[in-house]
Amino acid sequence: MSFVLLVLRAAIATIFIGHGAQKVLGKFGGYGPDGTGQFFESIGLRPGKPMALAAGGNEMTSGALIGLGLATPAAAAGLMSVMETATWTVHRPNGMWADKGGFEYPLVMTAALLTIVTAGPGSLSLDAARGRARWGIGWALGALAAATAGSAAVISAGQRQGPQPSAPTGVETQEAPAGAVSP
Repeated sequence: MSFVLLVLRAAIATIFIGHGAQKVLGKFGGYGPDGTGQFFESIGLRPGKPMALAAGGNEMTSGALIGLGLATPAAAAGLMSVMETATWTVHRPNGMWADKGGFEYPLVMTAALLTIVTAGPGSLSLDAARGRARWGIGWALGALAAATAGSAAVISAGQRQGPQPSAPTGVETQEAPAGAVSP
């Protein structure tokens, strides 16, 4: 079971570190902080560039922690908050299924993260080396609650920033394609 948890953690870590690198560094076909920031502005996450850097930094850091199996509930909360924000701001209006831009992917990632916290990261983890190979359902629900509070705070803060200012006449703004970058 510990090997299976290691494989699951490694897959999730790789995906989230890559997503974060798209936002922060413009790697793997990402738009970097400027392009992602413009996209974030368009979906109400303001100020866009700082929000993009925060989201990407969270994905890279929390993804690495999940991969290492270190501070598992906190790392999962960080990643679930990004998935909840993506669901609410981008995917929710499109329904469930990913082929229509829906929230299927964030839901599956959230379920996997809840599973890792509930089961624990396994004996092949830094949490286990520190004496905590298992966390349990209470920790998983706490991580989910923290993620929800964090996501709500980010969405609320972005909305308090007001609408995106209009571009001056003759200046075009680059907007990321709707399905290309999500929080």
